Formats: sequence, structure tokens, C-alpha cells
Amino acid sequence: MPQKTLLLVSVGSPPVSLLRDLQDPLAAHVGVAAVVSKTVLPTPAYAFNKDRGQYHCNAIMRRLTPMMEPGQFAVLGITDVDLFVPDSPFVFGEADRESKTAVMSLHRLAQGATSDTLRRRAQVEVVHQAGHLLGLSYCEDPRCVMFFAQTPQDCDRKQLSLCNLCRNELQKLNR
Repeated sequence: MPQKTLLLVSVGSPPVSLLRDLQDPLAAHVGVAAVVSKTVLPTPAYAFNKDRGQYHCNAIMRRLTPMMEPGQFAVLGITDVDLFVPDSPFVFGEADRESKTAVMSLHRLAQGATSDTLRRRAQVEVVHQAGHLLGLSYCEDPRCVMFFAQTPQDCDRKQLSLCNLCRNELQKLNR
């Protein structure tokens, strides 16, 4: 079975080197080949909600969807802005299985983080979002990459890998 390809797109000003650092964990832990888009989207002013001082995930994801090219199964935007969905104070990221589009933010992951800690948190959360795009749901195991993190410290506790239950579920989904 050919490996699925995920397009990573810079939205705003995340470090370009960080996007490259996301490729190996995606391949190793969810079997996805990630390619970094040459196209960089500017800071998403169109998604800014002035009442919240944050950026709406869905508005960003709508701009990402048309960027997917033939042969790519999904697109994932990496941004440095603070994200939200209406029912939450913030989110680290959001994925929509139907449109095969996701977005992940470094904004809150960077709080109190060294560059190494930020890189690992970003890797954990991008593997998490890719897991959703592949059909996985949240996991109750706080060490599994598919656990729903609510703080950067939750990300620090998570492993980069799937737990056995999630790994088996991913194998079923890929049949």
C-alpha cells in the first residue's frame, strides 16, 4: 500500500526549520509522508476575532483545503497564532476528517518552552492532528499521542507514539 502524503503549510511565521522537524515523527508514528509546501500563507487576519483576540480554526482551514494537490490525502497548517473554536477558550489544533484539513498552533505550546521543548510539543500535536485526519478519535490514555491535551504540560506527558489500542485501530482503518 502506498504511503499517504500530508501537505504541511506554514500559516503566519512559524520557524521553517520546525516544519521540517515534523516530518520524521509523522512517518515513524502514523505512517504518513509529510511534504512542506513552498507556499506560505500570511498571518490569517481574515480569521481574527477581535472580541476574543484569537483566530478561528475553521476560517484558516477553509483557506488550506484548496492547497491540497493530487496524491496528497490531507493538508495541515502550522501557525504561530492563538487558535479557538466557539465552545473552547483555546485549542492547540483542530482537524476535520471530511475536508481532510487540519491546523495546529505553536502559540500556547511555546509558553515557558525551550526550543527543544517546543519542537517536541509541536511534534506531539502534529502527530495527534494527523491521527484525527487518518480517522482516530481521542484516547483516554494520558501517555498516548491521541490523548486530548488541555495544557502544554499534558503535551509533555504524552508520548510521540500511539498506544496499542490506537495503533490497532489505525491498522483497521488502513485496511
